Amino acid sequence: MLNWVNRFNIFCFLDSCDYSLPFHSQDCIAGAGSYKSISVNAGNALSSLENFHASSNDWCFGHLGYDLKNEIDGLSSNKTDKIGFDDLYFFIPDVVLQLKANELIIGVLDGNPENVYNELSLQPVYLPHISANISNIQSRMLRSEYVAAIKALQSHILRGDTYEVNFCQEFFTEAFIESPVSLFQSLLKVSPNPFAAYYRVKDSYLLCASPERFLKKEGNELISQPIKGTIKRDPDPAIDYQNSQALLNSAKEQAENVMVVDLVRNDLSRICKEGTVAVSELMGLYSFPQVHQMISTIKGTVNDDSSFTDIIKATFPMGSMTGAPKINTMKLIEKYETFRRGLFSGAVGYFAPSGDFDFNVVIRSLLYNATNGYLSFPTGSGITYYCNPEAEYEECLLKAMAIKKVLAS
Repeated sequence: MLNWVNRFNIFCFLDSCDYSLPFHSQDCIAGAGSYKSISVNAGNALSSLENFHASSNDWCFGHLGYDLKNEIDGLSSNKTDKIGFDDLYFFIPDVVLQLKANELIIGVLDGNPENVYNELSLQPVYLPHISANISNIQSRMLRSEYVAAIKALQSHILRGDTYEVNFCQEFFTEAFIESPVSLFQSLLKVSPNPFAAYYRVKDSYLLCASPERFLKKEGNELISQPIKGTIKRDPDPAIDYQNSQALLNSAKEQAENVMVVDLVRNDLSRICKEGTVAVSELMGLYSFPQVHQMISTIKGTVNDDSSFTDIIKATFPMGSMTGAPKINTMKLIEKYETFRRGLFSGAVGYFAPSGDFDFNVVIRSLLYNATNGYLSFPTGSGITYYCNPEAEYEECLLKAMAIKKVLAS
């Protein structure tokens, strides 16, 4: 499937990497080729998307960029984005592939699904070797600049401007990558995660190994699963277990998780029926190849009259990538971060013909522009008043480790 979709200049390939986390529904799903698309920047993007999907009532794949916050909350973004994704892009694919256990469902707009199946069957199992020329990987901030920014944010917290900030820094390099699909495959070998995505819009690529779901709609139920709390894995089982327990018992990580849970509960309560918003799992421990993480699950029954635009305006950007309170915190993010997030900390996913949808959080990702050769992989962490700036810097390095391993090879 991965090899086959790679022939198109517009596609979205979503892979659970064999994880079966709560509310899992697709092992792997892909949309390839663009029958019709919508590409807009913040302004009236959400209502335009809603009209676009309603007019087709079909499968629809694409992304919500972080800078849709400017439309939702009246904010601005003044830094340069070198990757080139618009704030919002969705497309109705020519072909949809759904993989569930031992079943492959092929949907085509025009043509014979048997022809697609035969083409899939002829695809090589092994991908070609990566051909890449990658120069020095740099950080957009020196360690000293990062520490100074964290201390400034802690001063804002002390003044009551914010309670917690998800602060990110960008690692970047100049690159020529002949085979981004091979790089994505290598990324998943190092760091398979349940919300992985390989996504292309012309010359802009996302190679995503995300562990986090932003929002899923299933019938009249909304499900959000924010992640807060991270600690590294260890090859020694005894030490690895100690690390996992240290994470569970960390007052700082618990505070971060509870704070984002409260934020999501508040967001969902704006568009869900009274009394239906509930936390079904608080600070569940989940283990991935590089890290242990704490994931919470919040659910609610959406109001009958709440549209997709209403839902996204109430919940986006996701609290795990902003902090609380959202609007003030996003202003501080714009002030102290040194890059434009763009698609990073946005969401990639799909609508089903029924109107149900599922979107990830774009983290643990490589973003690449094949025209200008710019390669970016931002990382971040949750900043509180009692956090240690040096430790937060190390957490960013830890989260970037899987991607650096792939690039170093």
